[in-house]
Amino acid sequence: MVLDLFRLDGKVALVTGALSEIGTAIALALAEAGADVACHGSARAPEALCEQIRALGRRALAVTGDLYDRAFHRHIVATTLAHFGRIDILVNNASTIRRGAAVELSDEDWDFILGINLTTVFRLSQMVAKDMLERRSGKIINIASLLAFQGGWQAPAFAASKGGVVQLTKSLANEWASRGVNVNAISPGYLEVESTRPLREDPVRHRQITERIPAERWGQPSDLAGAAVFLASAASDYVHGHVLVVDGGWMGR
Repeated sequence: MVLDLFRLDGKVALVTGALSEIGTAIALALAEAGADVACHGSARAPEALCEQIRALGRRALAVTGDLYDRAFHRHIVATTLAHFGRIDILVNNASTIRRGAAVELSDEDWDFILGINLTTVFRLSQMVAKDMLERRSGKIINIASLLAFQGGWQAPAFAASKGGVVQLTKSLANEWASRGVNVNAISPGYLEVESTRPLREDPVRHRQITERIPAERWGQPSDLAGAAVFLASAASDYVHGHVLVVDGGWMGR
């Protein structure tokens, strides 16, 4: 049955930034499809989310720590492997944005945004892939953004980092596709999440953005659930280095 290709029974996923709206939606979707899930939170443990996953009959693990701390990268991978014995799916979702004029962006903010949004994606992918490559099986899903393709407005470090995520996705796919590891990305459009609150509260920007979206609405985090399950499952086994845009039609406008 074709629907069986989308099942994730027996798989283990690690989702970074699981307390964000997008991270929570993806973690729950993977669990509903059958996966056990390690959920990462930066400032607090995602215990409530883990309880939701356990209520679905899946195993869950909460891991808390600062992804800007490179020592934590090894900790989160080692902790997940020690608890579950394997990582079949890595979702590099953790992300940060600080809006403001480019001429006023500090070195510290630039380094922090690139560190979380791009360096962490590479390092976690590198660490997790070592085991995946040995087993010749694994799925890595990176969360990009429309700003990977467009410059955006007063978010230069974020745009640069997400452009880097897209190119990193393609580069890793080129190396690892023949060795059984799929590396792909999801590029969300404008979603109703906390990070877009300033845009939604600006009546002019909100109207301008909404008018350009062919679907005539902003997306919900749940709109990414199907894309995540597809890229995590056997249904996408011949999909490599792809950036799946989920944007209500924005990029086709």
